[in-house]
Amino acid sequence: MEKNIEVSLLFDFYGELLKPSGRQAIDLYYNDDLSLAEIADQTKITRQGVRDSIKRCEQQLFDFEKKLGLYKRFCELEKGLEEISATAQEIFDNSHDNNIKALADKIKITADALKE
Repeated sequence: MEKNIEVSLLFDFYGELLKPSGRQAIDLYYNDDLSLAEIADQTKITRQGVRDSIKRCEQQLFDFEKKLGLYKRFCELEKGLEEISATAQEIFDNSHDNNIKALADKIKITADALKE
């Protein structure tokens, strides 16, 4: 996965654990696509200070994921829900029993709702 996307996703999971200044720098850099110079102007710190803050926070985000694994677990759950939904659809499509079809449809609807 591209690093920018990975950092942005990890930021969604762990951003609140970062110091406010680092959280702001990461948010401006990755989500608002501002340059280091633009962030430096906005936050009134040096460009090098912004770069150091971003690099430090990136490492913290990767460390949080390594220790907590929330993003990995989220991906596993999402994949499992997709499999449940697909299996329920297959049961619905191949069953002639209306009760089984109704239950399969209910399972698919629930799994799809949980994915959102």
